Amino acid sequence: MRALKITSMVNRKLVVLMLVVACCATTTFAQKYKSKSSEITFFSEAPVENIDATNKDASSVFDEGKNEIVFSVPIRSFEFDKSLMQEHFNEKYMESEEYPKALFTGTVQGYDKSKSGQQQATAKGKMTIHGVTRPVEITGSISKTADEIEIQSTFIIKLEDYKIKIPKVLWQNIAEEVEVKIKFVYQPL
Repeated sequence: MRALKITSMVNRKLVVLMLVVACCATTTFAQKYKSKSSEITFFSEAPVENIDATNKDASSVFDEGKNEIVFSVPIRSFEFDKSLMQEHFNEKYMESEEYPKALFTGTVQGYDKSKSGQQQATAKGKMTIHGVTRPVEITGSISKTADEIEIQSTFIIKLEDYKIKIPKVLWQNIAEEVEVKIKFVYQPL
């Protein structure tokens, strides 16, 4: 009798273990990835002085099964060569106290998760900057290895599209369009 109870208990544990393994196996096909590193840069070419900044504090999630991507960029984390530029950027242009993050949510098109190596793809979705949300289409590349995924893109943002105002006094210091480069390296969740 006691041997029967032990056998029954072992069988139940085996069934539970097999269910856990089966669930894990099916979720690996629809993998979600979280950024382990990021770099967002922007460059503004203007007659008086070029402006560039780098942000390494952005975060992102890429759901490979649904081809959905989200990234969030803390505005105050952009670093400039000159502290006065950084202060003006946060206080006068981006108003980062009121609008602390830029956000993109969208879907990736043209990406085949079954292929390794580099692929060209397009992310279509909504970008929110300075409290303004607009539809955008961003082209870039996705590189996949066994351990990670890397997404890179370069695109242009028009300041007027996001109601970022340039004082008339500074019109020669800041371009109306800014080149943005993004790079996210992801690891499985």
